[in-house]
Amino acid sequence: MSNAVDLYDTSYGHYAARLYEGVRKETYGEDIGQTSWMTVDEFRRIFTMLELTPASQVLEIGCGAGACAVYMVESVGCHVIGLDVNKNGVRNASELVRTRKLDSRLRFERADAGQRLPFADQSFDAVVSNDAMCHIPRRLAVLKEWYRVLRPGGRALYTDAMIVTGALSNEEMAARSSIGYYLFLPPGENERLIREAGLELLRADDVTEAAAVLSKRWRDARALRQSELVKVEGEANFDGLQTFLACVHNVARERRLSRFLYLARKREGVWRRQ
Repeated sequence: MSNAVDLYDTSYGHYAARLYEGVRKETYGEDIGQTSWMTVDEFRRIFTMLELTPASQVLEIGCGAGACAVYMVESVGCHVIGLDVNKNGVRNASELVRTRKLDSRLRFERADAGQRLPFADQSFDAVVSNDAMCHIPRRLAVLKEWYRVLRPGGRALYTDAMIVTGALSNEEMAARSSIGYYLFLPPGENERLIREAGLELLRADDVTEAAAVLSKRWRDARALRQSELVKVEGEANFDGLQTFLACVHNVARERRLSRFLYLARKREGVWRRQ
């Protein structure tokens, strides 16, 4: 069985370091600070799917180090609140707001998105979460909270890279979940939960290829910088992350663990208290 491995504290704590910038650049091509299986092209498509405008009020769940929210604000001009439970991520994100002078349109809060969200009913035009929902328990309760804080006609979008679409060994599941809590779901379960939460499912797209490609690039970029990364992470954690990334690549490439993008809408003229 795999031992626990740290990804997020290290990545967020050393976000601005040239070493980690170099890894992200080789992994994603265009680096906007993401730590996920999302390319910038996919993120731009997400803006369109969410129908964002400069007037949009957006909630990002699992904002990490904040750079994706910054990119959203600077690209669209919308207003964003980002939530994350990781203190290093929120600290870095708040520093980005200060240095980029975006405090009138962007703020970050440390909060557990698995609990009741600290916002009034119908506060947002869109809720978005990039590869973070798999870390949050109680999926139905989470989606019901999204329904509550969305305005009528508002849209919700999330990606989930933990859809079990083939045979997985216990060693593979342990390696794939070595960096923290993960919720594995069967095909069709997200669709069912979205509807049960009161949302209208608009699309469910297979976007597994991105996970297969980016995990290999990420692992290769880290391998080129092994000696430097070991000094920061320690040898055991470096090896653990390499094993994690190799597992992500293998199970995604073979379509045994798939990544899907889900887009939903809160119907106008319909309101049920959650």
